[in-house]
Amino acid sequence: MFGSPRIVSDVMTHTVVAVGRDAPFKEIVELMGQWKVSALPVLEGEGRVIGVVSEADLLHKEEFRDSDPDRFTQRDRLADLAKAGGLTAADLMNAPAITVHANATLAQAARIMAQRKVKRLPVVNAEGLLEGVVSRADLLKVFLRGDDDIAEEVRREIVTHLFPAPVEPIRVEVTEGVVTLTGRIRDTSLVPVAARLVRAVEGVVDVQCDLFSGVPRSDPR
Repeated sequence: MFGSPRIVSDVMTHTVVAVGRDAPFKEIVELMGQWKVSALPVLEGEGRVIGVVSEADLLHKEEFRDSDPDRFTQRDRLADLAKAGGLTAADLMNAPAITVHANATLAQAARIMAQRKVKRLPVVNAEGLLEGVVSRADLLKVFLRGDDDIAEEVRREIVTHLFPAPVEPIRVEVTEGVVTLTGRIRDTSLVPVAARLVRAVEGVVDVQCDLFSGVPRSDPR
């Protein structure tokens, strides 16, 4: 009845730079600069993701370069101090890696990023092998969808099915991703349902429902 939500494989980057667990510190820095990325998956064996090393992990070496941490800092930031002395990806990475599967919805990927406070996720298959990377910017691509395309999906997949016999035709207008539904319907209890379904359409920024019950007033003339 309704269109399937877009999934991670629709927007992810398939060409990914990664490092092995023995990659030295300087090589990691060079790769990040060359590929303009803020984090790299760390692989083992045939491509199984075992961790992720980020710019934040590397910066601890600079942060503690000239300092002599007191015992309170040593106690509270033991992991950061260990990374400051790290020489290879295995020393520096966050493990286990926070990953996502290619068939996860964009909403699921966004939720993982928000909850775990990461900017990008390695995409892995059922065996944990690297298939790609999805970033915050990739997830935002859905909002580049055209207003006309959104309006057509809302009419075809939602309005036609939810309001098959409206009192008057339901008008669907989309401006900058904001969908407005206008018209008269027989059952206003369906308005919250319509709003929820429209909000789930890829690319929709917000929904306004100006839907009322009853028949239109007759022309006094």
